[in-house]
Amino acid sequence: MMNEPKPSAGADANDPPLRRGWTTGACATAATKAALTALVTGEFPDPVVITLPKGERPAFALAFETLGNGYASAGIVKDAGDDPDVTHGATIIATVRPLPPETGVSFIAGSGVGTVTLAGLPVPVGEPAINPVPRKMMCEVVDAICDEHGLPPDVEITISIPDGAALAEKTWNPRLGILGGLSILGTTGIVKPFSCSAWIHSIHRGIDVARAAGLTHVLGATGSTSEAAAQKILKLPDIALLDMGDFAGGLLKYLRKHPVDRLTIAGGFAKLTKLAQGALDLHSGRSQVDMAFLAGIVPESQQSPEITDLILSANTALEVLELTHQKGIELAPIIARKAAASAQDTLRDAPVAVDVIITDRKGNILARHP
Repeated sequence: MMNEPKPSAGADANDPPLRRGWTTGACATAATKAALTALVTGEFPDPVVITLPKGERPAFALAFETLGNGYASAGIVKDAGDDPDVTHGATIIATVRPLPPETGVSFIAGSGVGTVTLAGLPVPVGEPAINPVPRKMMCEVVDAICDEHGLPPDVEITISIPDGAALAEKTWNPRLGILGGLSILGTTGIVKPFSCSAWIHSIHRGIDVARAAGLTHVLGATGSTSEAAAQKILKLPDIALLDMGDFAGGLLKYLRKHPVDRLTIAGGFAKLTKLAQGALDLHSGRSQVDMAFLAGIVPESQQSPEITDLILSANTALEVLELTHQKGIELAPIIARKAAASAQDTLRDAPVAVDVIITDRKGNILARHP
């Protein structure tokens, strides 16, 4: 799952430090430890302390607990810190039950947790969408508690998230073939505020799924408007639509090592101008349109001091586009060509053909290359 990080540029030096948060995987592990401890001892630890992959030991307060006949459930409210995250405030619930000896640990997708239906993800088709590191963390908790009490580590763990199915509609999960709810994610257990890693990770998984399905053409768009406009032309399956956002570099560098035959990049004039300039992070807080670059790409036959001054004094790329259009100069096709060349340069020798579609804010096609 993925949510666009807020721009970090421009923060005041006197602002309080940003709070980090905890992944769904860390919360599921803490809930599992609390539930299994209660199942074995009759008492829920609160707060419950877990050990993260890098050795940190955070404590989690319980938001929910139930001890029944042959099972125990515990819930943790996820705190994503200052990172914008669709799962912030969601309750991650683990329900544990003993299994017959030699069964091992079994994971079940409860209500609000998705099931994998397409190949290419880190867990097999048919399995709950619980990634490998959270599974490992929960298995380690089971091993430790059962070893301490002389019990076999044979446990069924059901993870559920109330309202998780509705929240998942705001994530990449449906496109990735994760149906029925959210994923239990995390590699370190920690959510770093304004981290781009979650978005780029989702792009990579989208490419994996597309390749595993045998697709040879994918679309990376900077936003929903350009994606919809390009899709009217291309009519690709949903799993070919990669929500590239501002992370052109994350998309292109992964395709360099995991290629498909064809990549279409779609976006607005300003963002694709940045790509044409060679920028790979297209966020307004991390790259800027260079007016001198735009002035320099005007065809020689149409250049004049007046045109140069108009461009250099413009406030935005959109203003440049409109002013030059009024003068009979069409910059969008030039930007489309240069953006495709920049993308191809980033792909290096990877066997990926690139085409570019530039749209306006209403989704009208301004240029297409080739």
